[in-house]
Order: sequence, then structure tokens, then C-alpha cells
Amino acid sequence: MSGNNGTVARMPWVEKYRPNCLDDLISHEEIISTINRFINQKQLPHLLFYGPPGTGKTSTILACARQLYSPAHFKSMVLELNASDDRGIGIVRGQILNFASTRTIFCGTFKLIILDEADAMTNDAQNALRRIIEKYTENVRFCIICNYLSKIIPALQSRCTRFRFAPLSPEQMMPRLNKVVEEENVNITDDGKKALLTLAKGDMRKVLNVLQSTSMAFDVVNEDNVYMCVGYPLRSEIENVLQTLLSAATFDSAFDTIEEAKSKRGLALEDIVTELHLFIMRLELPMSVMNKLIIKLAEVEERLTKGCSETAQTAALVSAFFISRDMVSLES
Repeated sequence: MSGNNGTVARMPWVEKYRPNCLDDLISHEEIISTINRFINQKQLPHLLFYGPPGTGKTSTILACARQLYSPAHFKSMVLELNASDDRGIGIVRGQILNFASTRTIFCGTFKLIILDEADAMTNDAQNALRRIIEKYTENVRFCIICNYLSKIIPALQSRCTRFRFAPLSPEQMMPRLNKVVEEENVNITDDGKKALLTLAKGDMRKVLNVLQSTSMAFDVVNEDNVYMCVGYPLRSEIENVLQTLLSAATFDSAFDTIEEAKSKRGLALEDIVTELHLFIMRLELPMSVMNKLIIKLAEVEERLTKGCSETAQTAALVSAFFISRDMVSLES
């Protein structure tokens, strides 16, 4: 596909390297083998996939669909709806009901309806779906995909076979990362790979997106460039912040140093707190002081997630360390 300037448009690597068949998937062997058995015995139940983003839920069901149907029949046999589509009660009673209630003459198997990001569906729409699932089981199978199982009503959960997709381990992600790096001729270092896997926290989609962004922005993908690309604090910056918090003479100087570090690179205080926690766990502090400090950091993080002012929480962070320093001096 070419753009107006004649250059070939870059396809996102997430889509370019999406697995096409079940054998290409890199994890959840037990789930894959179970689904393969269902397909081979032609006894596929209604499915409910849940788990964090980027763990292979959509890729798994699309690979199943390609295994079930030939390319010629794919469009007529599979209906895929995600959060960008309107899936209110009207669509459930209209488009989904029409698709589920009509049989296909030339393909002697069931149809497949994929409802991606179903936790965004209203309770009314989910209740309307419940009856359709029961009524048209002969004709259609549903695959419901969500991040949060608690957002799916119990009546729908009980009608489906549930599979939890856990976050991927670095060992599972590394071979696929190496394959993409080799295919795309990316200049990457070992610490760059480690940084990608650390940042992703088990999300393969995030690994590929950050890898593509960093490779386009910098000549080499190393640890510092990966963190720079996503606006995440560098290890050296966190060390400087911790050193300031542990040794600054006054509250004002510590506060100003952290504010300057944040504004210089546009860092989020939440990311700084997350990284500080890892460093603090390595400090040799009395247990009572460590407990108090970790609780204070947790409170700062909670208030940040609720939308409190970063400036006020920076002050709370600095004060937590000054209180801890006073406690240490009193104990010694």
C-alpha cells in the first residue's frame, strides 16, 4: 500500500506479526490444546476469555476462526464487534440477532460471533444477549472477550466456558521479540530488550508498540532510549531523586529538585513512586521505618490514581522521607 508521496506505508508490527494459527501463539499451551480438542471434535462451546490486555485473547479466537472456516467463508461465518462498535440493546436485538438466527446453506457448521471488550457493554445489552445465546446455540457460538470478569453478568458467565489469559512471562515473550528484531533488522542491545520486557509487564502488544516507536525515533534501541521514548524515568534519574530525598538539607530544596526533574522530562509522579519503591526495598532501614515509608508511598499512589494534584503529592512524598529520616535518627 503506497501513500501519496510514493513511500510504502508502515504497517504496525502488532498487526504484521499477529499469529495466524493456533500453533503460532507463544503461550497458554493448556488453553490452546483444550480449544484445539474442541475444534477437532466439532464441539466448540460458548467461550469467555478474560485477562489483562496484550495477552493473546483476540489473537487466539481469530486463529480459531481461521482454523474453522476457509477464507471464502470467513466473512459470512464470523461477526466481530468491539468497543468501537455500537453494542447497545438495539444492536443486540438487531444485528446480532439477525446474524445468529440465519443459517448458512453452503457451510455445514455453526457461525461465530466475537464480542471483543465486552466489559464495555451495558447490563441491559448483556441481559438481551443471554436469551439469544440460549435460543440459537444450534446455529451460532459466541466468544466473549473482556479484561474484567466482574463486569460480565453472572448469567452470561454461567453459559460460557471460561479461560483466564495470564500476563506473559519474559521467557515467553523473548523468542517472539527476537524474531521481530531479526525480521525488521532492528539495532537493539540486551539492556534494551530487558527494558522493553520490564515496561510491558506481560503485555506483548506493548512490547511491539514500544519497540517500533523506539526504533523509528532512535538509531539504537537501548535501555535509556526505550525509557526516553515512553517518557518513563531513567534509572539514573530515580537514583538522583532517592539521593535527594535521603540527604537534602531542607524540605524546600528536596521539593524543588524533584519538581525540576519532573518538568525537565515531563515525568509522571506515579512512575517515580513506582520506581522508588523498588529502590527503597533494597535500603537497609529498621523494619518499623520501612513499614511506615511504604504505607506513606502507597497512600501517595492511591491519591494520584484518584486524580489529586501532583504538586501536593510531591510534597507528601518528600515529607514521608523526612519523617522516616527523623524516625531513623531517633532509633539510632
